[in-house]
Amino acid sequence: MADHILKPSRKNLHGSLSKSIPPVLTITPGETVDFTTLEADWRIARPDSPLSSSGVFMERSFPADQGHALCGPVYIQGARPGMTLAVRINQIIPGTWGWSRVGGGDPDHLSRIGFEGDEYFLIWDIDRQKGICRSHMGHCVPLSPFMGVMAVAPDSDDYVKTHAPGPYGANMDCRDITAGSILYLPIYTQGALFSTGDGHARQGDGESGCTAIECPMEQVSMTFNLIDEPLDSPVCNSPKGWITFGFHSDLTVAAYYALMDMCRLMERLYGFGHKEAMAMASVAVDMKITQLVNGIRGVHALLPHGVISTM
Repeated sequence: MADHILKPSRKNLHGSLSKSIPPVLTITPGETVDFTTLEADWRIARPDSPLSSSGVFMERSFPADQGHALCGPVYIQGARPGMTLAVRINQIIPGTWGWSRVGGGDPDHLSRIGFEGDEYFLIWDIDRQKGICRSHMGHCVPLSPFMGVMAVAPDSDDYVKTHAPGPYGANMDCRDITAGSILYLPIYTQGALFSTGDGHARQGDGESGCTAIECPMEQVSMTFNLIDEPLDSPVCNSPKGWITFGFHSDLTVAAYYALMDMCRLMERLYGFGHKEAMAMASVAVDMKITQLVNGIRGVHALLPHGVISTM
């Protein structure tokens, strides 16, 4: 049973990241929070037509609510700058509907994929028992839920947009951060001020259209702990393996950021020298495009569990 439950009432929602946003919940390390989240665009009900403007929306206040509907912030007692927040994702239970869209996103990305004209919008029904998502056009894909946005507050009093990922997390859109993962985030302010939202029922690596299947989440169970060590950028220990991330407007630069962070992680995990880590990364690490669509591109490096051993 969770120590705390956080529902998406108006007072528990915000759409930017800032250390000036007051916490809505205070917890101690080791405690668990069960979040219920809205879908990214602040809908509180299933869209009633294949248009992104359709549906019933939660009221918003700008500029504070300019981005994804995030639940939080959560203040973790004892968290301070220079420490690391460890977020264990225990369970993710999606709602019963979602949507996806091509159009309305980063114009540079849309032009590169040859998109012109009006948006293309799909409404999805989510069958949790069968583990499938079915669109109103009859497309069917397996259910694979994860959270698009998990973030601590950056060291800024201004409102930082949620759409761009950064060292504090935010819109990482990594489909491999599933239940059973531990996400490690650098802490920039007292209490860490953690928030989450932008639930996804399914997404391919790259989020190459514009969105995933965006959906509300009925329950996202997370347990929070502190590590008294610094961290430069997010790291994840997922069921598939260790993950490091790179974020940059240039996809190649983002890839090298992720790769070099992975080499540094391998040095810590295995005691490798730097050249040894680079050599082993070439034979053991998978480089994946996380997302292309948010202006700031994302790449993640995946080191599968058990791929490196000694005889």
